[in-house]
Amino acid sequence: MAAACRLPEGGLIDRSRTLRFAFDGRDYAGHPGDTLASALLANGVGLVGRSFKYHRPRGVLTAGPEEPNALVELREGARREPNSKATGVELFDGLTARSQNRWPSLEHDVGAVNGLLSPLFVAGFYYKTFKWPSAFWEKVYEPLIRRAAGLGRSSGLADPDSYEKAFAFCDVLVIGSGPAGLAGALAAGRAGARVILCEEDFAPGGRLLCEEDLEIDARPALDWAQDALRELAALPNVTVMPRTAVFGVYDGGTYGAIEKVGDHLPEPLPGQPRQRLWQIVAGRSILAAGAFERPLVFSGNDRPGVMMASAVRSYRSRFAVVPGRRAAVFTNNDDGWRTAFALAEAGATLEAVVDTRPQIDAAIRKRAGFLGTRIVTGGRVASTSGGRALAEIEVVDATGHVRHLGCDLLAMSGGFNPSLGLATHLGARPRWSEAIAAFRPDATPPGMSVVGAANGTFGTGAGLAEGFAAGQAAAAAAGFEAPVAEAPRARDETLAVSPVWHVAGKGKAFVDLQHDVTAKDVELAHREGFRSVELLKRYTTLGMATDQGKLSNINGHARMAELLGRPVEEVGTTVSRAPHVPVAIAAFAGHARGRHFKPTRLTAGHDFARRNGASFVETGQWLRAQWFARPGEADWLDSVVREVNAVRGGVGICDVSTLGKIDVQGADAGAFLNRVYVNAFAQLPVGRARYGLMLREDGFVLDDGTVARLGPEHFVLSTTTANAARIMKHLNFCAQVLWPELDVQLASVTEAWAQYAVAGPRSRQLLQAMLGQAFDLANERFPFMGVAEFEWAGVPVRLFRISFSGELAYEIAVPAHFGEALAEALMAAGGPLGATLYGTEALGVMRIEKGHVAGNELSGTTTAADLGLGRMMSTKKDFVGRALSGREGLVDSARIRFVGFRPVDPSARLSGGAHFLEVGAEPTTANDLGYATSVAFSPTLGHWIGLGLLRNGPERIGERLRAVDLLRGTDVEVEICSPVFVDPEGVRLRD
Repeated sequence: MAAACRLPEGGLIDRSRTLRFAFDGRDYAGHPGDTLASALLANGVGLVGRSFKYHRPRGVLTAGPEEPNALVELREGARREPNSKATGVELFDGLTARSQNRWPSLEHDVGAVNGLLSPLFVAGFYYKTFKWPSAFWEKVYEPLIRRAAGLGRSSGLADPDSYEKAFAFCDVLVIGSGPAGLAGALAAGRAGARVILCEEDFAPGGRLLCEEDLEIDARPALDWAQDALRELAALPNVTVMPRTAVFGVYDGGTYGAIEKVGDHLPEPLPGQPRQRLWQIVAGRSILAAGAFERPLVFSGNDRPGVMMASAVRSYRSRFAVVPGRRAAVFTNNDDGWRTAFALAEAGATLEAVVDTRPQIDAAIRKRAGFLGTRIVTGGRVASTSGGRALAEIEVVDATGHVRHLGCDLLAMSGGFNPSLGLATHLGARPRWSEAIAAFRPDATPPGMSVVGAANGTFGTGAGLAEGFAAGQAAAAAAGFEAPVAEAPRARDETLAVSPVWHVAGKGKAFVDLQHDVTAKDVELAHREGFRSVELLKRYTTLGMATDQGKLSNINGHARMAELLGRPVEEVGTTVSRAPHVPVAIAAFAGHARGRHFKPTRLTAGHDFARRNGASFVETGQWLRAQWFARPGEADWLDSVVREVNAVRGGVGICDVSTLGKIDVQGADAGAFLNRVYVNAFAQLPVGRARYGLMLREDGFVLDDGTVARLGPEHFVLSTTTANAARIMKHLNFCAQVLWPELDVQLASVTEAWAQYAVAGPRSRQLLQAMLGQAFDLANERFPFMGVAEFEWAGVPVRLFRISFSGELAYEIAVPAHFGEALAEALMAAGGPLGATLYGTEALGVMRIEKGHVAGNELSGTTTAADLGLGRMMSTKKDFVGRALSGREGLVDSARIRFVGFRPVDPSARLSGGAHFLEVGAEPTTANDLGYATSVAFSPTLGHWIGLGLLRNGPERIGERLRAVDLLRGTDVEVEICSPVFVDPEGVRLRD
């Protein structure tokens, strides 16, 4: 198709090359340097999408990232990406794009019937409808709403591309490469500061790429910009990053940025990420993000062919595209006239220039006299008409006279809003400026300077001076002395504005074009009491579209101010939050996706377990052996029963390497442990271990484990597998923040040691046979809770006499690279004794039989007293959580507390999560007495048993209750009992 709207010369495109692309199944051509939007406009394509609610036809409105209309699906298959703004999509050969939010086609969209039903879809309609009958909600209303929600479609397939995370550090971060940003980067770079310049566009230069009548330092502004970029590229201390948008400002001078590395290619090159997420830490930053032109709110302002005036100028100057041949301009400020002059110079027929102001600048009026067109001052465009494209506008002059003018392009300008979103990310609120009829930055994040149009300084000369001074100041703050130099010079354009927030007329006047929020919706919100800007946003969805209100917010908030009869500064505006521009979730994940999201960790004995028939289960980040199936066993329960019986009757071996191991050393190590555990450790003898319990600061249990003292200043802590990293973080915080005066050092050594439990009445025989003369395991020499370090066959060994099973048991640890050899040696020594490997399921069964608490009970909502461990809490020392553990609600005797239970009918099966109820009580929340935390079939007892948390639990021992599981449909009568089912006297483990 011929480039219907492309000028024969000019622009910054490469006419020597042609790029082929498709839109909605039709083939078109463009050039390098085009965006998808400019290429579509060049080919005469005006209709590009449909609005969200009414499915109204929409065309390209802007030329930048604020675009609300031209949202398309890019690519096909697994790489399909919805909601891409055509104004920011760099054209490449073979690009495939489709319009969205329409069916069956863009030209003939059935959803457009919503426009006829618009009286039903006013602001807040979703709050007022779908209420009756209630039975319709699940079967009718919700499916319909879900089907209508959203705009584009994700592919539903696995993303084939990769994403990276990267870090950068600089003295000065410059955000935006317009005149103020380039001046700031030059000043800081010449001073020697490390500078990073981020530009969202693929072509740096900002508005200098789009203004042909500007001069800087007495030469064309574009030439100056290209020289500035060449100088910056040559400076070794400066990095220019195109295609990189800063999306967030965070504490500590940290900025988030997204670099689109391969989005301008059909697919990334081999080994190349599609996008890269940057965390940039900067000493100072300069926000030079420019400004967004504000639409005018009048009837039919959303019709394809109605565009922002500065965007029309951008397409004409940068892309050599004039999006219409019969044009009109509607403005309330001086800048709109610049577009009128540019259109005339491009050869377009200018039907009229309509300015809402009765008087305009004398210089503009003088130049306008040469346009040879109708000039209407003090007038307005009351409405537009046309089907899927603009055909006519209705102009009302100052006297009320109405004219209808045929045109296919209307360039509108309602003034400019500084792009200050990033300046508000840490909570600062902007302030209203009458001079520019817009909000300007007030307080800014620490270290940030806002310059140029982003600061409301719209003159080019003033913006250059402001940016240059900010660059010098930022370099000086970083310790660099800037050379004496003058800022680049340019004249300041006039930009007088007389704000108009709403033009009265018949038909829909849109405030938020993407979400179809109209001026009447704002008026309805006012009538119904949703008058604060925050409530207005949520009631009407104003500013909740993909542009985050960049175009719509001020018009909506100012219109509410008019309705309230209050100044705009009193009504205020909402602030931005990260991300300031859309960022793919995959970019936040980086390489952490699929199996890389939670890297699988294998113990040193993993291969040994696999060779012996282990079935594995994820435990935190680790794979652990769950059970070891043998031929002839019907299911996992048969395997677990065999393993438990083997341990109880002989000896079993279990890999416990995944338990957290934290090395604690230092002169104050004992005192430190006294403060983090509820019980005392400072006087623990060398060569002994003790069970310990930690609380959070709010008094709830954090974790449990053992502490072994290997030397006067050397301890080793064990933690649960799932909490290992959390406990390390907690202990580091305590050591570095709470008590930095203590001489204590911490190191996580979980991966450094392979550790195996050897449990059962024959465990001493097995270990003694393996260790030989290296260590004497006699009970009187190595009693329960004993700890020893020694060398065996040249290998360092740590031996602990501790038991999680309730049997005579040991845990033996060696450096991890000897882990598999240790497992082989244990099995070789245990062969004559019938040693059996057992997994986590058997381990869990035995801990339930013994009444040991574990992760199910350490849920973050239980106290030491709830778990029957209240007596461990020392009254002679302070510790983390002591004060808040005494709160009235946490010592209430009616709290749910730790108990055991068993079925009255021994053949009945129990289920975890079942709730305890009185016999005969209705299964309601009001009658809930607690719940089952852990259940298991006990091979030792021959029936199911469980542990749970029950209101007034210990006092209910001997009572009969019901364990009701509505999810699984079970209702079992149970007897409450002691949580210790096997060997309550603890004889076996001390034998």
